[in-house]
Amino acid sequence: MTKADLSSIRTALDAGDFALAQQLLDGLSMPPSAELLALRAQAAYGTGDLEGTLAAYGELYHLHLEADRLHEAAFAAVMVGMYLMMDTGLMATVRAWLSRAERLVQDAPDNPAWAWLAAVRTYERLMCGDMPGTAQWAQRAMDEGQRHGLAPPSIIGRVAMARVRIHDGDLDEGLSALDDVAVELSSGHLDPLTTGQMWCEVICAMQWIGQHDRAEEWTEAMERWRHGAAFGGLNGRCRVHRAEIMRLRGPCDAAEQEALLACEELRPWMRREYGWPLTELGNARLRKGDFAGAEEAFLAAHQNAWLPQPGLALLRLAQGRADEALSMINGALDHPFDVPSKERPPSGGLQRAPLRDAQVVIALAAGDADTARTAAADLAEIARTYRSRTLQNSALAAQGRLALYDGQASDAIRLLSEAVMEWVSLRMPFEAAQLRVELAAAHRTAGDEKTAERELEAACRAFETLHALPWAKLAREHLPVTASRQAAEPEQCVFRCEGDMRTVTFDGLTVYLKDLKGMHYLERLLTEPGREFHVLDLVAVERGSLPVGDTVDGPRRDAHSGLGQAGLEVFDSKAREAYRQRLAETEEDIAEAEANNDFHRAELARADRQFLIDELRRGVGLNGRARAVGDGLERARTSATRSLRYALKRISQHHPSLGEHLARTIRTGSYFAYEPDPRAPVHWMT
Repeated sequence: MTKADLSSIRTALDAGDFALAQQLLDGLSMPPSAELLALRAQAAYGTGDLEGTLAAYGELYHLHLEADRLHEAAFAAVMVGMYLMMDTGLMATVRAWLSRAERLVQDAPDNPAWAWLAAVRTYERLMCGDMPGTAQWAQRAMDEGQRHGLAPPSIIGRVAMARVRIHDGDLDEGLSALDDVAVELSSGHLDPLTTGQMWCEVICAMQWIGQHDRAEEWTEAMERWRHGAAFGGLNGRCRVHRAEIMRLRGPCDAAEQEALLACEELRPWMRREYGWPLTELGNARLRKGDFAGAEEAFLAAHQNAWLPQPGLALLRLAQGRADEALSMINGALDHPFDVPSKERPPSGGLQRAPLRDAQVVIALAAGDADTARTAAADLAEIARTYRSRTLQNSALAAQGRLALYDGQASDAIRLLSEAVMEWVSLRMPFEAAQLRVELAAAHRTAGDEKTAERELEAACRAFETLHALPWAKLAREHLPVTASRQAAEPEQCVFRCEGDMRTVTFDGLTVYLKDLKGMHYLERLLTEPGREFHVLDLVAVERGSLPVGDTVDGPRRDAHSGLGQAGLEVFDSKAREAYRQRLAETEEDIAEAEANNDFHRAELARADRQFLIDELRRGVGLNGRARAVGDGLERARTSATRSLRYALKRISQHHPSLGEHLARTIRTGSYFAYEPDPRAPVHWMT
């Protein structure tokens, strides 16, 4: 290996051309050296090979250890811990590597490795919900980073400390610190990995407290930075934040597409946190009124060990299952979310706030006024602590709903009117539209039918503008009934797969056709007339990746790719070895926790161990590769369209009237749909 070789590899890495760097590294036939392994780790992460990064740093650790370079080995161990923390959510394995590093530098308190070690410890504590421990390590990361002139550990500590301040209710200090960090991130002086991770952190902090204007501003800044700079899982994380903002501002078509793309990009990266983008996908679909699609996404999040609440409970309420919804939301509050994550508040009022907001609505619908009052009181207290306009308006809306339930029409009209106007001011039109329906009920209770109709019409127009037509339909059910003719009885048709053949009945004629991939897509469309399927979602469902028709406690489908199981490859030898390594590290953390009588830490580590064992049983590997999602989307659209059109052509050859019907009613593109004339309904049995 020559200096020119190393220089070319470094130049490629500095330019973000990770594929070229990997190609140059693969062309070398040299024994591993410390410098070469460090370069391999960087190139692997940039090309989407997380396990390659972990393996390279692990090999670097052992190389230094065997050469008795203990301090260098400590730094390599910290790097393994850092990458495990960023992308796997397996805190037991993170702690095992950090403990190794600490033992190696315990006699060298001035070693620069302590700056990085403290930074990683900071987020290990934050993700596990230990806010005092987070503050302690964040301060050390700042001090050590400043002492050794290391900007990344210092800014990591500053962001974490700001999040602790916000969590503890000291908003002014926390927000001021994050504003300062945002300025530094915009300057472009930090390395891309630290920059992307910290953009994600400051946005998450704003989402915690409902500071959506700030979150939107910083998401736009992260989006500008992302193009040409982001790599690894940063692109996908940025997409989730964009989807969150798009969902709030509406319409949700773009939010759904952004969430789907985020799921595609994050499949090779996220382990325990993969439920985060799936839940956001469900939230976007719920607002569109795509209840079946929302259920698929929420159940996929649940199957990935994530708590998809309050979205799933609100879906159950929309489906008319109020008692089940109440049981779900009560359970979520009684058993708080405990998967290590930096995307959600780890504890306290901020964790409860969205659950309490939903609990008021659900409990009143279920007739449980006492639970609703308890939830509203807690929500008001949380709003007083954090002084967020979003939280304060949620508390105000809750009081208005309670007044309406108690028959206090005048108070309900006053409170709900104020809350509607505030949602409009905050640019949250869906919340405003939903509350207008209840405001209309308050006016009706007061005997003012005309004003009630105006509020309902305004709500319907807002839902229609947001492309949330099912919600508009539900709102219109509260309007006076006008004369309309009785709907025609739907024609009973068949599109059933039996082995490798299809039985197709339409317009009184039955034919038998060979089954094709395009017919699987068509079956999905026919089953749910009027529903729009994004092409990525349609392909995932066809290959069995998303659960269809399962309940939370029901059977899980066997899938090896797609959204439902994080889209990872079936085990190969490298993946099996990686899992064995993670399990060994987890056992190491359990042993250390038990030796120190740290029972909570041991419990968390056992949860990590169970997660790994469950993954092994499902045969999910760790070798998923990142894909160019833009190209992948176009390929999926082209392929699915070609397959569907070929199936339609075959149907037309054997059943001309059905072919003509489908030619008029099937829509393709980024979204696929079956849209029959509602005046001539068709019911398909599959």
